[in-house]
Amino acid sequence: MSDETRLAFAHPSERAKATAPAGPLDRISLSDHEREVEIGAFQSERGTTQRVRFNVVVEVRAVADPDADDVDRILSYDTIMEAIDVELAAERLNLLETLAARIAERILSHPLAARCFVRIEKLDRGPFALGVEIVRSAPETPKLRLAAEMPHPLVVYLSNAAIQRPDLDTLLDRLAQGGAPVILCVGPADLPRPEAAHAMPQRRIELLAIEQNAWVLAARDDRCVVVESRTELDWAMKHGQISVWAPSKLVLDTVAGPGPKVTGGIDLALWLAENFEAERLVLLGGSAPEGAGLPMDVWPAAALPEF
Repeated sequence: MSDETRLAFAHPSERAKATAPAGPLDRISLSDHEREVEIGAFQSERGTTQRVRFNVVVEVRAVADPDADDVDRILSYDTIMEAIDVELAAERLNLLETLAARIAERILSHPLAARCFVRIEKLDRGPFALGVEIVRSAPETPKLRLAAEMPHPLVVYLSNAAIQRPDLDTLLDRLAQGGAPVILCVGPADLPRPEAAHAMPQRRIELLAIEQNAWVLAARDDRCVVVESRTELDWAMKHGQISVWAPSKLVLDTVAGPGPKVTGGIDLALWLAENFEAERLVLLGGSAPEGAGLPMDVWPAAALPEF
């Protein structure tokens, strides 16, 4: 068997290696992912689903840094899964070729993606697999903009009195009824905190105090999940998870982060809301900050907000 024939039937990762351009490239892959899909041009394929298998390999421009174990600095596996999910949900298609091309285009809109290999196979058309494999390179200007597809969250600041309210479950129900993904923000607990001799260590102490309070809130209701990275927040917003923001990572790692004097819970909630293009910032307890550039509601800590 010639090398060309062998590569034609090998896993897409082998083809990626054999055709790799000069220079180092990392690869991430999804192997043998099966879904029930309605697809096909024949009448017998309409109104019914069939098993379809996906194998995807993505070459990425960034070389993994062994000292930076940071999900925000990589192309996540979720990018591949979400590309498949979105394109399957968009419309019914006749051709595997069309589906593969759309999945590749969506993945390649990620700024780190360089090349994408997509193999899709139908498994129920006989005692064999029928499939298509494509390879696409990232365009200079991506056609898709992932940020434009992100939902606009509802950012809610809870004072310490609001965190301890006995009807927290009812409050969460009310917040979730609006349909927007919910990100909860808190300040530090009403407890003494250590004082450092320099501003930077003190800032970390203040941020850690907020994160301790985030875990206090999360412990009160199983729907509340503490998240810290941009990737985690993006995933939570897309999947309807109620997030409790632990701010240290984004505040300290983001190039255009809040200034070093911004350590209060409300000011950080405002910064997050503005950067995530929130539909609204809701304060349950506390006073509205000045200069907010988005809609804001201020309610007493015990109130049930109306939208």
